[in-house]
Amino acid sequence: MAQPRISAYVPPDIDPTKAPLAFERRALPKLNEELQSPQLLTQQRALMALCDLVHDPEKVYQAIAIGLLDNLKTLLAHHDQTVRQKTTEVLYLMTSHSIGRQGLIRSGIVCALSGLLHDPVDICRKNTHQIFYMMAKLPEGAGGVLRAGLIPPLIQKLQTELDEIQELILDTLSSCLRVEASEALAAGAITVLKEKLLHPSAAIRSKAAWALLEISSHAEGKTAVCKEEVIPVLVSLLKDAHPDVQVSATGALMFASVTPQGRSSAMSAEAISPLLKLVAEETSRARLNAIKTLTLLAELPEGRETLLGHRDTFQLCLNDPSEAVQRAAEIAITVIEWKP
Repeated sequence: MAQPRISAYVPPDIDPTKAPLAFERRALPKLNEELQSPQLLTQQRALMALCDLVHDPEKVYQAIAIGLLDNLKTLLAHHDQTVRQKTTEVLYLMTSHSIGRQGLIRSGIVCALSGLLHDPVDICRKNTHQIFYMMAKLPEGAGGVLRAGLIPPLIQKLQTELDEIQELILDTLSSCLRVEASEALAAGAITVLKEKLLHPSAAIRSKAAWALLEISSHAEGKTAVCKEEVIPVLVSLLKDAHPDVQVSATGALMFASVTPQGRSSAMSAEAISPLLKLVAEETSRARLNAIKTLTLLAELPEGRETLLGHRDTFQLCLNDPSEAVQRAAEIAITVIEWKP
């Protein structure tokens, strides 16, 4: 079912050019003072002006230097939805610059933002998740999200949020799962992500598979993925019509197949046939991951026996333009032809 797009429009009477000075001429210290004004319209116009100014990284640096983040942090709990919307927009725009991401991480603003996870206004929640996503791109930002205890509520929100916000949550979770997976596993992440693998949205299916890839990069994650029987679903996604889904699913399957239990589950799910098809397609973006996964399956006697009849498929990859594909094919052939 189609969902409405989240609108970022604000009331028409909030025009920063109607303030005493146009925003191009208003100094950041003055705007910082106006954020503390008891007049709602003054606050709204100051935030509108800031949304234009913080596109410039130099202005972001100045804003952080004068302590503007402290006032923005306070406004996140404002009763007016336009103030909350524009505050989160300013913060999101600041995170588009490296200096802004670093500043937000140091300010400890993540905890203040967590209060907006349940905001009744869609655009406020979307802006909040955009900030989390941008901050989590940095290891220290992902660490901040983890320390704030946001992983369980983010996983819970995956089950109720709008599709476009779910995509942001999955991106944030992937960055955090790269750092640490135990908290997500304890919060039931595998069950939720497994459900998302069957979502009507290709973007959500792809991002859910990528999050499972990150989980499977940890030893306890590999075990959990096998236990929850996620591998058969990943194998089914190898035939997905969307290349991004194929890439993510093949990557997740590759990480899960590192363990004996994972390889056994992949064999039981008849993964070899769809993986060979991906290897044979020269334009497949999942080709490299498919070769590596098949190499793992070739470590099983039954896998090696099956793949011995498909050596020509790997031989063709030796002429692939990608050196990584060439090397992976060479290793695969060596494993397949190995004799005890």
